[in-house]
Amino acid sequence: MSVTLTERAARHVAGFIGKRGKGLGIRLGVKTSGCSGMAYKLEFVDETIDGDTIFDSHGVKVVVDQKSLIYLDGTVLDYVREGLNEGFRFDNPNAKNQCGCGESFNV
Repeated sequence: MSVTLTERAARHVAGFIGKRGKGLGIRLGVKTSGCSGMAYKLEFVDETIDGDTIFDSHGVKVVVDQKSLIYLDGTVLDYVREGLNEGFRFDNPNAKNQCGCGESFNV
């Protein structure tokens, strides 16, 4: 099982953690929400919880809770700029469909 960041995403996250002045990495998870059934959660993490799985990707720790891991296994998180828009893009091989904005998905 794995969840990874592209090098570009890792640089972006590391920059934010540096500006923030603290943090172990980022927590990636899922919640029931959105127009397709499940939505991604992305937040800074300062400490881990029992049952968390930790992946190291380009020097950045990606923390995933046990319940979310089955939906996120194999996911690659990228940071992209397209025209005037920029943000994280989730490449999740488990997603059968996703909404037009890319914020939610179903499996």
